[in-house]
Parts: sequence; C-alpha cells; structure tokens
Amino acid sequence: MRMIIIGAAATMLLAGCSDDSATAPKPEEAAAAALTPGEYEISATVAALRSTDKTTPASKAKVGDPAKVTRICVPADGTIDPAAFAEGSETCNPMDNYMRNGRMSLQYKCTRVGSGQLTHMADGNFKTDSFEAKVTTATYFSGPGDYELTRSFNGKRVGDCPAAPAKP
Repeated sequence: MRMIIIGAAATMLLAGCSDDSATAPKPEEAAAAALTPGEYEISATVAALRSTDKTTPASKAKVGDPAKVTRICVPADGTIDPAAFAEGSETCNPMDNYMRNGRMSLQYKCTRVGSGQLTHMADGNFKTDSFEAKVTTATYFSGPGDYELTRSFNGKRVGDCPAAPAKP
C-alpha cells in the first residue's frame, strides 16, 4: 500500500511540473467578417485555359503569361467589384454571392459586347486586408471561341482609395 501512495505522489509531482504549452493547441486567428475598405492591388495568374467548342479560345489570356496586376477600390460594404475578375469590357451582375467569416464564393453573370455571355465564379478565403481566390470563367458565345479559364487571384490592401476628382 505504501508503494502505491508513493507512486501516486510521484506521478502528481511530475504532472504538476510538466509544461504542456508546446503541445496545447493555439487559438486560431478569428475569421474576418469583411474586407477593410480601401485600395487593393490584385495579381492574377492564368492557371489553365481550354477550348470548350474545339475552336481557338476568344481570350487574350494565355497560360505562362506574367501575372496581370490591377488595382481596385473596395467600398465600405467590403464587396469586390466584378470588374476585378473581368477580362475586358464586360457588364456583370452578381448572382449568388457569399463573403463572410473569411470565406468567399462569388458568382457573376456577364455580357461581353459582340460576343455573348460569361460567368465568373470565385472561390477563396479572405482576411481583413487580403484575399486569395481561384476564379473560373466559362463562356457561352453566339459564335466560336468558347472557353474555360482558371486564374489564381491574390489581393492585398495597399492603402486608402484615391479621392474622387472634384466636380466642377
């Protein structure tokens, strides 16, 4: 009995001296509620481009091209302008957009003058001052040139948006 008590006491002493902080899980960074308003620099890299109608894709984007860098302003509501994902002069309307708690799923239906319809689907993550997303574009043109394009987008807040020019 005496050995059991001594063994139990030794175990309790060792347990009290141990430091489990190295193995304890660290609290995760809280997910961002929204992007901070301001100017963002966005870098887009083409990951894949393929024809969906067996013709030459009607896109200027090419796999292996240097990253395309643009800047956009994120307004007070934290939304990303669909023009950030557009390849040219497209008119886009949001479909089912979700951007909360560090996750984004954005879908836009767009029209390109003289060509036809496109959809952009962005899936990714964001923090208060940055985001990363995989954007898939699919086309539904009236003529040849339909394609599917996959691009990787990385955006980082670089400051406040430039002031709008004064109206005369």
